[in-house]
Amino acid sequence: MKLGPYIEIFRLSWPLALGMVNNAVMQFVDRAYLAHESMASLEAVLPASMLALVVLGFFQSVVAYSGTFVAQYRGAGDPAGCRASYHAAIVLALCAGAAALVALPLGNLVFGAFAQGGEIVSRQRSYYGICMAGGVFLFGQMAAQSYFTGLGRTRIVFWVNVVGNLVNIAVDPVLIFGWCGLPALGISGAAYATVLSTALQWAILAYAAHRRPQGAPRLPPRALSPLVARMLRYGVPSGVYASLNILSFTVFVFFTGGVGHLEAAVSNACFTVNYLLIAPMEGFAIGAATLVGQAQGRGDPAEAARAGVRSTVLGVAIVALLSLAVVVFHRPILSVFAARAGADAGAFQSLGLTLFLLMAAWQVFDAADVVVSGALKGAGDTRFVMVWMLVNAFFWWLPLVWLVSRVHNTMPALWSTMVAYVAVMCVGSIVRWKRGAWRRIRLV
Repeated sequence: MKLGPYIEIFRLSWPLALGMVNNAVMQFVDRAYLAHESMASLEAVLPASMLALVVLGFFQSVVAYSGTFVAQYRGAGDPAGCRASYHAAIVLALCAGAAALVALPLGNLVFGAFAQGGEIVSRQRSYYGICMAGGVFLFGQMAAQSYFTGLGRTRIVFWVNVVGNLVNIAVDPVLIFGWCGLPALGISGAAYATVLSTALQWAILAYAAHRRPQGAPRLPPRALSPLVARMLRYGVPSGVYASLNILSFTVFVFFTGGVGHLEAAVSNACFTVNYLLIAPMEGFAIGAATLVGQAQGRGDPAEAARAGVRSTVLGVAIVALLSLAVVVFHRPILSVFAARAGADAGAFQSLGLTLFLLMAAWQVFDAADVVVSGALKGAGDTRFVMVWMLVNAFFWWLPLVWLVSRVHNTMPALWSTMVAYVAVMCVGSIVRWKRGAWRRIRLV
């Protein structure tokens, strides 16, 4: 086996993978600051951020799909098409920002329906409202980021992401606790810091993107309308996929919270580790989409097939090694979360090891599914990805979770359903890729 192609894939994907890990670390720091501010803020931020992510994640994924068009135009040797795709993405970002404002009342209704006390609801609405109002910066940043990703320039995306997240971490305590003579804004300060860092990232990437490379003529504005329409045609299913994925997982987390306080604490701790492991695979999925898109743009589906397979093999190998390390070093890892378990520390460790073993089993399938799904998106096969997610998550997995919660409500039993679900998702995605219907799709 030649290592050269795998090294090239790694060079393209590692900045994206580390960027995802960087975001996970930023979220962890945010939660840590809020835990020191008040338990009410810590309790409010998770549901508020998850609901915002369900809504914003849809628009963000639609805008991000512009990167696939950039990649295909790049493969076709059409710099004007790359620039037009970026400009079309900016149009989508601005429209998405307006749509996010329209969705603001949704959060107020949801938080009111699941009221956990006036103070908690007030904080949830504040955090959600600020994030939604600042959604246009997130979408603009994603438009610029996708432009560079489609071109294969992933390092600038990584370093801008690092700068933005460092600013977020630095500004967080100033706004949350009211340092430097500023008022203490609590959970609202965390939301403002996130919006500020996102706006900064957009500004830097937009400045770099608007320095037009030589030989990239502008397309007339009238050419943007059909391009925007094509982006919506293929990007909306990608956005629905992202929202359904987040929503189904959120429902599953609610089910695990009904097992017991200790069990829920162990599950949340293991999910925290799980996110750190799977986050890099999102970067490899974007890398796979870029390579497949560029090959399709060149009219070379055979190379696209090889890029998809190699990206998947590399991603699975990395996740398998990381999962093995987590199982081997489970005791010190779990000790970080079991510091206040007291007499239950032994039970915490025992259940944690069981969940880590189940997690290792699904991580391999999940990594393969995430990367193959990214490759399918890069080829334009977004409708399959959306429908496959909808059918599996909502027509048999979540009903199975509900049944298990009624018949045998234990954490290992609930987590076992996740293994089955991810395995089925993975097999279906691989079969779809092997059958090659994506080879006939032409985006540009």
